[in-house]
Amino acid sequence: MELEVRHLRALCAIADTGSVRKAALQLGMTQPSLTTQLRRIEGAIGGVLFTRGQTGSRPTPLGHSVLSRARPIVAEMTALVMAARDAACGMGGRCLRLGSVGGPTVAEWLRRVHRRLPGTDTTIHIEVSPAALVQLLAGDQLDVALVQEPAGFPLHLPPGLERRVLVDCEPRFVALAAGHPVAALTCVALPELADDSWIVDPTADHECAALRRALSAAGLNPRLLQVRDTATAADLVASGEAVRLCQPTAEPTDGTVVRPLLGDPLTARLSLVSRTGALSITEIDALYEDVAVAYEELAHGNAAYRAWRERRGEIRPSPPEAYAAPGVGMPYAAPGVAMPYAAPGVAMPYAAPGVSYAAPGPCVPPGPGGHPEPSAPPEPYALPRQAPPSHAAPAAPPAPATPAAHASSAAPHAVLRAPAVRLSPTGTPQEHRHLSA
Repeated sequence: MELEVRHLRALCAIADTGSVRKAALQLGMTQPSLTTQLRRIEGAIGGVLFTRGQTGSRPTPLGHSVLSRARPIVAEMTALVMAARDAACGMGGRCLRLGSVGGPTVAEWLRRVHRRLPGTDTTIHIEVSPAALVQLLAGDQLDVALVQEPAGFPLHLPPGLERRVLVDCEPRFVALAAGHPVAALTCVALPELADDSWIVDPTADHECAALRRALSAAGLNPRLLQVRDTATAADLVASGEAVRLCQPTAEPTDGTVVRPLLGDPLTARLSLVSRTGALSITEIDALYEDVAVAYEELAHGNAAYRAWRERRGEIRPSPPEAYAAPGVGMPYAAPGVAMPYAAPGVAMPYAAPGVSYAAPGPCVPPGPGGHPEPSAPPEPYALPRQAPPSHAAPAAPPAPATPAAHASSAAPHAVLRAPAVRLSPTGTPQEHRHLSA
């Protein structure tokens, strides 16, 4: 292993905090990850750099020697980055430094930011590792970053960083060869992929661990192929050599199909993380709205993801261009207002007054021909419960139907009411209101 500046920064953090646990928190890493990294650094150097005791981690004589040379390098690198950033922004200019994990949302997000801020020099840094993005934010090398966290493996944000959730529970789909035996199904169960090899990216934080946990829960122990190049991974999937997880907004490449997994055994949280004070609340609200609308456009245009959400009763609005008519409100158009799908338990926007959606299971088992067959007839709408009849007084006769009532029942979607939740920068609900069109 070759030493990098991030390794030297980790050594400085351990020495400054006197604890691997505190250093991991400061760097946005887990303690086991930092411990593993420290062992690899010591292996590359050829000696022990820290000793652990009741009072914490203390540098050894070799550690002091390495730190004396590491600190100037870290300081010079920080100064270099700051000077380069100032030069890139120019005199009187403005620079916006974005970071993101890879995915289809990135390009659309950037397009919206460029259109809204044409005079701003906007840069984007793509990392497979969310923890690396957090380190860049903590080190003042990024202003805001779009990160994802596999369920069960949350990111540890150091002080000074704030998280705003975009999608609380995004499912992971599976990419298969178009000729795969289960490619014709609308939903695939993990046991149906028992004989397949799975492609994982070793640089993606906890992706492999999350996959192993889900496969183990299903009683499977398949072979894992570590592939970092996405083009090679796509070729392996198309040839039928392996399958791999993908985001639900991903479109299938040539020779492949994308299918949801039965029961959604793998999910992730998608969030916008920012550094406190780097941008104003208004600017962060606008960036959040940009990425939320970009994500919704992709989700609405993806047939597999749209069908998955319809099965769950999560009906989303059409792309924002459909709401371009003057006087028509958009449920996600107000900066700082959470998207309807980001707040679990919030009624969906297209429910008629007094009517709520019945949410069937995430996926129903495939039946003959590959089509889902629910165990009970689907109920797209669940009428509100009626109170039991009272024996104290006879029920009043029903009021005669009026033309207005008939018009309302004939067009249940004539009135759109979407509950909106105002979130603080940390994601805490602050106020509730309705947006009507």
